[in-house]
Amino acid sequence: MSDTALTPMSSRGTFFNRMSEQHIVATVFVVAMFMDIMDGTIVNTALPAIGNAFHHGSPSDLAWIVLGYLMSLAIFIPASGWLGDRFGTKKVFLAALFIFTASSALCGFAHSIDQLTAFRFLQGIGGGMMTPVGTAMLYRAYPPHLRAKAGAILAIPTLLAPASGPVLGGYITDGWGWRWIFYVNLPFGILTFLFGWWKLKEYQHHAENRFDPWGFTLSALSLGGLLYGLNQVELSGWGSTKVITGLAVGVVAGVALVVVESKIAEPILALRLFKDRVFTATNITSAFATASFFGLVLLMPLMLQGVRGLSPASSGLTTFPQAVGVMIMSQVARKLYPVIGPRRMVMVGLTVAGAVMMLLLGTHLDTSLWTYRAILFGRGLCWAFVFIPLQAAAFSQIGFADTGRASALFSTQRQVASSLGIAVLISILTTQIDRVTAQVAQHQIAPAHIAQHFSDAYHQPFLWVCLFAFAGAISAWFIDDEKVLSVLRRSSAAPSGGTSN
Repeated sequence: MSDTALTPMSSRGTFFNRMSEQHIVATVFVVAMFMDIMDGTIVNTALPAIGNAFHHGSPSDLAWIVLGYLMSLAIFIPASGWLGDRFGTKKVFLAALFIFTASSALCGFAHSIDQLTAFRFLQGIGGGMMTPVGTAMLYRAYPPHLRAKAGAILAIPTLLAPASGPVLGGYITDGWGWRWIFYVNLPFGILTFLFGWWKLKEYQHHAENRFDPWGFTLSALSLGGLLYGLNQVELSGWGSTKVITGLAVGVVAGVALVVVESKIAEPILALRLFKDRVFTATNITSAFATASFFGLVLLMPLMLQGVRGLSPASSGLTTFPQAVGVMIMSQVARKLYPVIGPRRMVMVGLTVAGAVMMLLLGTHLDTSLWTYRAILFGRGLCWAFVFIPLQAAAFSQIGFADTGRASALFSTQRQVASSLGIAVLISILTTQIDRVTAQVAQHQIAPAHIAQHFSDAYHQPFLWVCLFAFAGAISAWFIDDEKVLSVLRRSSAAPSGGTSN
């Protein structure tokens, strides 16, 4: 479908008229995505307080507060591209933002674990649509030669929100109570909705895209099964019936999805986009990078709080320098991207990040917190050279009309990669902790050294975080720099400066 199939339909409002279209989209996107991504880490921080409030602290029951959100993501992330193209990106994005904000209020009012789980499922519907539709809006607003700038904007909520969540979650939960971790979304959600309603432009396919019920069902079963199985690993282990059944359903439905979608003219997931080498290579590299990044985001608070005894807020402040490093180098990475290209930037970024993280293998129980801060700060400096060029390159070969579908695929990949990486690391960590626990029970470890051995149990999962980064560096070698840079040159040479929405 040609790019002309997308035409601006309307533009409302006169408020802040001096803001460009790009700034409007960026403002709405950053605020909405920051709320969505940060919400996950804040909720994880507050789970013990929620269990105490409802006198129902069973790990399986509390896990469903997280799983309910993930299940709705599984259903609506794949469908988001079709929904945006069919009904308009502005309508769908604002509807998603409204659902997310309204369900945040409902979560705060919940009077039982079951109610909170149901409202979290509803919240996930909004979150599942916001991310891919918002990303599509952002990349349609920025022409190819400015995609690195769009990638830098994407990096703000993607990397800053997970670092901020534990800090804010700790302070909010301790100071105001767990309900306020949901209420805090309301003013930001309402203001962003109103601003987006006035200022965002609408884009919609004129052609009728028929709904793909088989693709919708199979994608929900596949992604839902995978996410459920992977998130049960922490509670039940890889050999449990829940994990095996979930992964089996996910794999079988995934195979069926590929077969069915390859035979449909307008599939809900445009798997044909993987025929492009750049899109495929960047998605594979992103999967390894995502597993490495979010894996350590999970491991560090567990170690700092569980072994070192830090509070959630203090733990968050210790890991926060990573986000500072990303912010410092993001502008450098954005300017180097059109000169160097994504392949070398990503390869160097992941290789150096892996080397920096190897320093964690030399840490021990008495390691200064400033050492951890320095390592994470260095990791953040490297990570700016990973996510910014990866996200820009992933959409470099994607036509204007396919941006929504490509964004849905990219978001699906990141969600699965994050869950898979965390499941692998939790499994390795659990094995190490069980080994130490058994040695303690058998009196093989002196009481004075027990804490040190539990600290050392984190070294093996730390090693795997490094290996994920190195694997991503290898896969980045297959990104075709020349194809990416040729699009940048054509876009920057165009009289209009490229396609904008």
